Amino acid sequence: MLQRDDVGGPPRLNFEAWRDLLRSNCGGEVEVTAPKVFAGWMRPINACGLEAASVKIQWGSADLGSFAQRVERTHRDIRLDGADHYLVVFQVAGQSAMTQIDQAVQLDVGDVALVDAARPVKYLCRFRSPQWLTLRPPRKSVQSHLGFEPQGGLGRHNTRAGRALFDLIRDADTESTGSPAHAYMQLAVYDLVGALFAPSDPRPISRGSDKLFARICGVISDGFSDPDFGPAEVARETGVSLRYVQRLFTERGSTCSEFIYSHRLDRAAHLVHREALLGTRQPISEIAYACGFRDYVHFARRFRRRFGQPPGAHAGHSHVNDVRTARAGTGESARDIQFRTS
Repeated sequence: MLQRDDVGGPPRLNFEAWRDLLRSNCGGEVEVTAPKVFAGWMRPINACGLEAASVKIQWGSADLGSFAQRVERTHRDIRLDGADHYLVVFQVAGQSAMTQIDQAVQLDVGDVALVDAARPVKYLCRFRSPQWLTLRPPRKSVQSHLGFEPQGGLGRHNTRAGRALFDLIRDADTESTGSPAHAYMQLAVYDLVGALFAPSDPRPISRGSDKLFARICGVISDGFSDPDFGPAEVARETGVSLRYVQRLFTERGSTCSEFIYSHRLDRAAHLVHREALLGTRQPISEIAYACGFRDYVHFARRFRRRFGQPPGAHAGHSHVNDVRTARAGTGESARDIQFRTS
């Protein structure tokens, strides 16, 4: 079924193999009559650890008006294969059309489209020698990294981001699999996809961000007393990227690190005040260490900046309301930030 034009060249496929290839990459059935003349090839590409391919076909039939390639991915196909990735399609030669949801686009040479494999889609090609370059980034990883859902449809790869992504895929080294640099290059690929297909207002597309932020706050409430606990541990515990965690806090006027310190300071102020009310004399340094601070000097400096007085002076006065309403240098208290969602 597979032939090569020359040694090291891309494998050539007969019609049946080419149709199977389309099914495996796009899902669904290829509704097309086998042409009288057909030649095609595919070159698999490992683009920074992501699946990609260069595909070309040449075909014809006795009836010059009857040829057409039609691929439809239905709800049934999605349920059967469970694919959860995007398909970035560069039109290298020829023309093709794509319809997904209520959006129809026509791809000419130099165009690029983004398809969501988790949604039904239709493809149509009426050109005799089309060629595509495709990339299959995982859907959840892209959304987690970008912090929003890319907007599918048509783009232009003659932009700076489009040219960079096209060149990166086309020139990928298929031999260097498992490179330590792949993880970093994948993030660059995701950024380029985001630059090409970012919605005009990403925040409304980030469905459930408030719910995720509340879960992140819960993770921080459980782990802030560990001095080794930081933004990286928050991202790992919640299963999202560090970049997305930071984005959620930036949207709320804070940072993840400051939010963790706010929790530590709120807890420390509560314990210091409780010691004063009970008349006990637990060293303030022990309270600082129990709240996640490694260095007492650092704790005292942050405490003074937060509450306007050193922890020793705070221990001798009733400042319950101050603890609840005091402002940190870069934002509100942990409690205020937690409930100020958008």
